[in-house]
Amino acid sequence: MKIAVTGGIGSGKSYFCRLLADYGIGVYDCDAGAKRLMAHSERLQEKLRRLVGEGVYIDHVLQKSVLAKFILASEANKLAVDEIVHPAVAADFLSSGLDWLESAILFDSGFCRRVHFDKIVCVSAPLEVRIRRVMERDGISRAGAMEWIGRQMAQQEVEKRSNYVVVNDGRDLHRQIIELLKQINDK
Repeated sequence: MKIAVTGGIGSGKSYFCRLLADYGIGVYDCDAGAKRLMAHSERLQEKLRRLVGEGVYIDHVLQKSVLAKFILASEANKLAVDEIVHPAVAADFLSSGLDWLESAILFDSGFCRRVHFDKIVCVSAPLEVRIRRVMERDGISRAGAMEWIGRQMAQQEVEKRSNYVVVNDGRDLHRQIIELLKQINDK
């Protein structure tokens, strides 16, 4: 059974996924996978060079500012980069031996169409909690945190598209994980 964990920035999904390790569950981190592949996959690097230009890598080191400038220049550029990176991440996940995956933009990116997931878990938190977490974690202003949150699919929509919702607002996450695993295993 393939299970995806998603939720907006600041919802605490990475923390939730770390807690899953206490139950013997390893979770593939899409962000870390994408970074690793962009840093080490010759094939991916070549595709990005052809799309973005030779300057996107200098001595095989990704120039994040060059890639970011390209992506932010247009929606077409963003989609073109996604069409290179997302299939590579999907293939990497499928070959990882893991059944759980964490992706903040599971629906936004269309990643859920690249890989079939039997169940989707949304980690949710109240907006003010998310804002505070992003401000503290990234050292940014409230306006900056709101901008990042605003770029992602609305939390209510993510919840609606998910099979399960875990609320990470200070409630006992271990209790919620036990209940979630029971529900998943009973089906």
